[in-house]
Amino acid sequence: MPEHYAIQFAAQHDVNGFYTRELEYRKLLGYPPYAKLIRLEYRHADNVRAEEEAKRTADRLKIKIEAEKRHQTELIGPVPCFFAKDNNEYRWQIIVRGPDPASLLRDIKLSDWRIEIDPINLL
Repeated sequence: MPEHYAIQFAAQHDVNGFYTRELEYRKLLGYPPYAKLIRLEYRHADNVRAEEEAKRTADRLKIKIEAEKRHQTELIGPVPCFFAKDNNEYRWQIIVRGPDPASLLRDIKLSDWRIEIDPINLL
């Protein structure tokens, strides 16, 4: 039998066991519902320009995190998305994790970015 707990609980039809274990895992890693995640995605036909914009935005966010002393807010990325190219556009993402990441985005121009709050997946 596969070792992953999700498969083991599913094979035993143990929904409550899975739920309890998943919540413990999410709490340990700081995932919803114990923290908020925001996924920022930037797309451009030119990969270099997409990467540059992602890095510029990440730098602005890092400066704001430090200036506002948001010690519990974490920035992950920028990195290429798992599926790095879609419809002839290169995709880069930044994940913001913390107690209130949405407030961090105020006053930062993100008009060309896709923003997902508590995304279902990070692919």
